[in-house]
Amino acid sequence: MELCSLSIFVKVIAVMVICLAMGLVLDVRDTSDMFIGAVYPELWRKAGLAGAPARAAACILAGVSLLALGWLYRLIFAPLELLRTADEVGYIAEDGRSRAQAANEVRRRRKTGELPPVYPNGWYRVLDSHMLDRGDVKNVTLLGEQVAVFRGQDGTAYVVDAYCPHLGANLAVGGRVVGNCIECPFHGWQFRGEDGKCVKIPYADKVPEFAKVRCWPSCEVNGLVLVWFHCDGTGPSWSIPEQEEITRGEWVYRGRTEHFINAHIEEIPENAADIAHLAHLHTPGIVSGVDLRYTNSKTWEFIRHDWKVDWNPEPDPNKHCSQMLVKHALTVFGRRWPLLDVDVVARQVGPGVVFLLFDHSFLGRGVMMHCVTPVEPLLQCVSHTIFYQSNIPPLVPKFILRAECIQFERDVMIWNNKTYISRPMLVKEDSSIQRHRRWFSQFYSDNSPRLRYQHDTMDW
Repeated sequence: MELCSLSIFVKVIAVMVICLAMGLVLDVRDTSDMFIGAVYPELWRKAGLAGAPARAAACILAGVSLLALGWLYRLIFAPLELLRTADEVGYIAEDGRSRAQAANEVRRRRKTGELPPVYPNGWYRVLDSHMLDRGDVKNVTLLGEQVAVFRGQDGTAYVVDAYCPHLGANLAVGGRVVGNCIECPFHGWQFRGEDGKCVKIPYADKVPEFAKVRCWPSCEVNGLVLVWFHCDGTGPSWSIPEQEEITRGEWVYRGRTEHFINAHIEEIPENAADIAHLAHLHTPGIVSGVDLRYTNSKTWEFIRHDWKVDWNPEPDPNKHCSQMLVKHALTVFGRRWPLLDVDVVARQVGPGVVFLLFDHSFLGRGVMMHCVTPVEPLLQCVSHTIFYQSNIPPLVPKFILRAECIQFERDVMIWNNKTYISRPMLVKEDSSIQRHRRWFSQFYSDNSPRLRYQHDTMDW
């Protein structure tokens, strides 16, 4: 409601600017005489162009004003959305190569190593709730599968296999929502979102009992649509906790970022237990950027981030959860700025969802949801979605999200170019990494899919 009101206000101001400009254009007679007097070209008067420069200036002023208003609105009020492509971050393009060429070369030449299973059991984000309106259908790739995500007329989000079991048409490409069913664009078969059962075949007298499409266990909470995956087809054994402030509307959506990372899924949450990397990779100020070749430049060394971190798994009945406690301090020219000290509780729930909770006496409270969803065995979609107090200026959470994005993209450059080492060479100060790996192993089963190379092909 708040964003809607602001949008209406900006539109009203824009209309007023347009009306003012039109008034100037219609009312101006020979305003140029004020500036150039008798020197005004007589030929322009005879041609009926008297006052044309003033009219043109008024139109330009109106156009510039509208652009400035739009830019200010996006800067101050609109949610921040940064959506990166798979080759946009983390690769070095040299010798005239494009980023895409550099990314493909790294992926082709990188040593894979001995990998854990590629799809852990758990809940995974499909998309954000605001991306799926009533009656919408989206095609999403996750866990090596194509799924159709749609919102029925009852407002419920459903997730089913994308391919129609009849003749294989993609239900999400041209398919439409009919009630709480999705209709195949090829022959009009209709599948119920609740259980995948086919309820209508336009040209058949009877619908066979066996006619159905696989329906994925799903839920919608905290502004996210999620699906449950288990390699053995077992149902959910735990749930994603509800953030009540989001449900009550006290915390509102302020933006999201999205990245695609070429790495095994376990590499990403393992960062929480890799405490030593924070001091080396994330100490340089965010103004030094994301390219690791330049982050330690002396130009920006007067700004430093200091980190204190502690990671631990939670006991039963929440053994599928872990917590990382982060204390952040900022120093400028060696002087600490207590106002910018931030304590963050990062609670991981299963393999694919992390809640980063902010609670600051001056900057307010909010949550950033960090979600990792496998697209393919070694390709992860990582999103950060932030909800923040509605009475805090949007610039605050947008700055937090942008700062997190910069720090995260430094990790992306590491992940996109590293290999997974199953037996790493560790020192005693790295003990939390081994503890994290033991904790994360609970999300694998005997039948969890693995990646195997056979004659340059993938069999998993």
